[in-house]
Amino acid sequence: MAFDATAEAPDIAKAQVKGLGDPTPPLEKKQDEVAFPEPLSDDDSGYVLPTEEEIETLRRVPGRIPWIAFTVTFVELCERFAYYGTTAVLVNFVQRPLPEGSTTGNDPRDDGRPGALNYGQRASTGLVLFNRFWSYFTPLFGGYIADSKWGKIKTIQMSIACAMFGHVIIIISAIPQVIKNPTGAMGCLAVGLVFFGTGVGGFKPNVSPLMVDQLKSKPMHIKTLATGERVIVDPAVTTQRIFMYFYMFINVGSITGQVSMVYAERYVGFWLSYLLPTIMFALCPIVLAVFNNRYVNKPPTGSVLGKSARLMKYAMRGKVSPNPVTTARNFNSGTFWEDVKPSRVVNKPKWMTFDDAWVDEVARGVKACGVFIFYPLFWLAYNQIDGNLVSQAATMSLHGAPNDLINNMNPLGIIIMIPILDQLIYPALRKMKIRFTPLRRMCAGFFVACSAMIWAAVVQHYIYKTGACGKYMNTCDEPAAPINVWSQTGAYVLVGLAEIFASITGLEYAYTKAPANMKGMVFGFYHFSQAVSSAIGQAFTALSEDPLLEWNYGSVAIIAFCGGVAFWWFFHKLDAEEEALNLLPESTYQGKNLGAKDKLGDEEARDQENFEQARNQGDFEKAELGGGEVRELGGGEVRELAGGEVTEINELPAKRAA
Repeated sequence: MAFDATAEAPDIAKAQVKGLGDPTPPLEKKQDEVAFPEPLSDDDSGYVLPTEEEIETLRRVPGRIPWIAFTVTFVELCERFAYYGTTAVLVNFVQRPLPEGSTTGNDPRDDGRPGALNYGQRASTGLVLFNRFWSYFTPLFGGYIADSKWGKIKTIQMSIACAMFGHVIIIISAIPQVIKNPTGAMGCLAVGLVFFGTGVGGFKPNVSPLMVDQLKSKPMHIKTLATGERVIVDPAVTTQRIFMYFYMFINVGSITGQVSMVYAERYVGFWLSYLLPTIMFALCPIVLAVFNNRYVNKPPTGSVLGKSARLMKYAMRGKVSPNPVTTARNFNSGTFWEDVKPSRVVNKPKWMTFDDAWVDEVARGVKACGVFIFYPLFWLAYNQIDGNLVSQAATMSLHGAPNDLINNMNPLGIIIMIPILDQLIYPALRKMKIRFTPLRRMCAGFFVACSAMIWAAVVQHYIYKTGACGKYMNTCDEPAAPINVWSQTGAYVLVGLAEIFASITGLEYAYTKAPANMKGMVFGFYHFSQAVSSAIGQAFTALSEDPLLEWNYGSVAIIAFCGGVAFWWFFHKLDAEEEALNLLPESTYQGKNLGAKDKLGDEEARDQENFEQARNQGDFEKAELGGGEVRELGGGEVRELAGGEVTEINELPAKRAA
């Protein structure tokens, strides 16, 4: 068997052959080589596994996606409807004054511009950036709680409750009686956004991993199509496809939420444009409750964050030098992670209760987090579509369209482009043996985002050139610039294409590269890159006003371009390791079983940890790992742990009694 870590073994020595104990060969190879952890062969489950030659020559196809996964995408659709429906009208609500004769902020005229609090563009841009920063900073905590304490579904449900409370407060801020006092309404809105963003933080890092968890775990294998063609069913391609359609559902929720709330704002008022998303959001816990028993819900494994930090600290011993070049060379050597694998450490620390495969997984997760360090430069360009481009539309000829309607060309473009890419472009590239790997797609996203900002800068130039008030169109009482607002479409569609390349692939990369018991944390780090971008964006608020908007878009375009160049410069070697990283054997280490601790108490939980250490040292006869697992230590007391797990303990009870 090659890389299938689920097969049974008659003893631990045989289990170690699968990469659970023996040293794993270093992944560092020449750029054009692919390092496979083991030779590939037929496995015990009946799948025909590809040879290395077949991996290089046969076409890749995705596997089947179970229907239960799409119930999770529907939950995400509802949440994104609520999120984007609420945030779509924030700019007008904060920036523009209450229209004459209106008590709710509505303005149904053809050239109407709804508003309420009259705080100006800088305040609206700052609040939008704060909301995005908070919503994508909190996933760090949401991912950690799910991994270590509550599990994904409970964390999602608790986050929904928190966000629902925030929605209610936001609705109150838009009631006509509250709008009369802009200061009080602004304070109410700010408090509501804090709860709103906290809920998003628990929801976002867990919903997409929950969706992919529903895929049946299958190795890469050969399949013969009806045409007679032999192809490889690749789990990585399946993961790519499910994230593509997950993102399409996100944008279906986004466009329906934004379009409907823009018209609710225009013809009724802001209170309705905040109420309807709340009603849609209420469907999320209902769907999760209905299908709860059908979901694959992996339990929390206790915090392994501290253990991974210890591992990294242990790996850095003797490799840190006052000379940064020497330090970088030591860190990038092929022995950095190999030297700290339990099978190679002579005197193991007591905390080293994991196996070699987990070290490989942590190394892979660290590399993924390194990739995400450049993402704030990409999100800086993306963030323009929710703030500055909405304000730009208000200075153009609307022809009856609300100024915050045009940004829906972004999700509409994504919805159209995803099936085209998934069904036509990507398969054609695979058939032509063109490797459009995740890192290459991410890099392409930076350059496409750059082109979108160039488009926005050109449009802004002509607004200043043709507008009655020149470079002060946001405060102009004269008619808008004679430029059709739909000329913004190119910028929005290009940002959408950039999202497909960078954002979707980022989600895919986070899932496939994170250790199984740290997926929430790695997803949290991915979303945190958006928070960092929003913080950087605060520095650009000084440019988010006339007459500097040309400089704003131009600067962001340059940053996106430089980010793409730097991204490829740093990670083009990692791109050559993509296949090997995906084929790493899955670790059996799952951290401390919190359920066992809750049921048996602290001493038994320590027994569990001691057992894991004994397992990695080979001090038992048989270990079958997985759900309902049986562990033998050669006799002794039998105890039942959480999940129906049975563990035979030999010397540990006697030691405890002593």
